[in-house]
Amino acid sequence: MTYPSFSAGDILTAADMNAVGLWLVKTQTVGTAVSSVQVTGAFSSTYDNYLIVDSGGTLSVDTAIGMTFGSTATGYYYFLTYGSFLSSTVLGDNGNNTTKFAHMGGGAERTAYIIVQCPNLAKPTQVWSKVRYATVYGTEVGYVADSNQYTSFTITPASGTMTGGTIRVYGYKNGLS
Repeated sequence: MTYPSFSAGDILTAADMNAVGLWLVKTQTVGTAVSSVQVTGAFSSTYDNYLIVDSGGTLSVDTAIGMTFGSTATGYYYFLTYGSFLSSTVLGDNGNNTTKFAHMGGGAERTAYIIVQCPNLAKPTQVWSKVRYATVYGTEVGYVADSNQYTSFTITPASGTMTGGTIRVYGYKNGLS
């Protein structure tokens, strides 16, 4: 496939716009010393899959960020594979029918990179996240065991508060024309 090249001032056609693979759906600014942030209007039927990027903020404690979808407070299943720069041992952690995904990012400088599959479809929502906080480095994968069609999510630190930064939600184009 050949991708078009554009210059400043070019007028883009519908075909040009349809070739774009990732669209900014929502931007949420995080307040000062908040215990959680709910991002509404994040998911719709326009996209099947999403990328969530949280950056530029801080946590008062160098810890993990948890995540829930909508008002669902049960049925979260996950596995975290992780290691530490202090050891070459690979470790794991799991959640079996828990109240949230426990390791969706974190760190004193608060970062998160989360891929979300099918949050607004009538099937289980799946996630993959890059994890880095304290000495923990790894990935968490999981799913919510229901068929709810979510439009929002909430992130919450394991302890302490969050300040500043921006949460951006991008929709992946369902297919290129």
